[in-house]
Amino acid sequence: MSKITIPALQQMKRDNKKIFGVVVWDYQMAQIVDQAGVDIVSVGDTVGHNLWGQSNPLEITMDQMITVTQAVRRGVKNALVSADFPYGPLQDGVESAVSAAIRFVKEAGVDMIKLDGAADFPEAVTALVKAGIPVWAQFGVTPQTALSYGMEYGAMNRADAQIPAGMQDRMLADAKMLEAAGASLLDFTNSGPIVGPAVTEQIGIPVIGGFGGGPWLDGRVRMANAAIGYSAKALNSDVENYANVSKTIFDAISELGKDVRAARQIKGTPPSK
Repeated sequence: MSKITIPALQQMKRDNKKIFGVVVWDYQMAQIVDQAGVDIVSVGDTVGHNLWGQSNPLEITMDQMITVTQAVRRGVKNALVSADFPYGPLQDGVESAVSAAIRFVKEAGVDMIKLDGAADFPEAVTALVKAGIPVWAQFGVTPQTALSYGMEYGAMNRADAQIPAGMQDRMLADAKMLEAAGASLLDFTNSGPIVGPAVTEQIGIPVIGGFGGGPWLDGRVRMANAAIGYSAKALNSDVENYANVSKTIFDAISELGKDVRAARQIKGTPPSK
């Protein structure tokens, strides 16, 4: 398996080959997904909320993101490693964003930086690229930006979506602006089946999506823990997924407890010679 590069991803778009990314937060999972052949391993700033139980998704700090990204970097040999800024460096201005990105490169060895809400900060995209740091720029409809686009959050993902006048033009303008600013990839949040294909066809760099994406994009990114059902809520969920690791863990720990309480030798104990 060869090392993935940004030019290779851009060639995949030209060849109409789908790009596969996953969000990962630890060393073991990083090794697994890398061996599975993913193209991008994304260290998302949602780690605080989804893995550590932080109630406020903005609570995650730069130091915490560095630590998580270092762990993931150690587990990845072939895929590109991207890291999200926590809330703060981008909002504090261009100089702060560049300093934070340099820290990610020097301390955690990332291959690129993912900027959430990048359409509002094109000057930061350009500054990072000038500093030699590739950018994966996110734009699209989020709970925070839905009203500014004149649309209910999530509505554009329905097949019968009624797209407000000028919305497609605005999305395309945002994408072209970020491409012109120097972004290597785009993350189109809630692209929907109407606007998504139109933007993807007219942009020269890969357009990838997670929330609200679909096969009309150049690729997809999915949180690994969500894809495999690794969360407590998956224990009682009817949502179809690729696995239910939480149920497997629950059953295994329950069986372990029965052996301990029954004074039986536990599995995994080295055999006596």
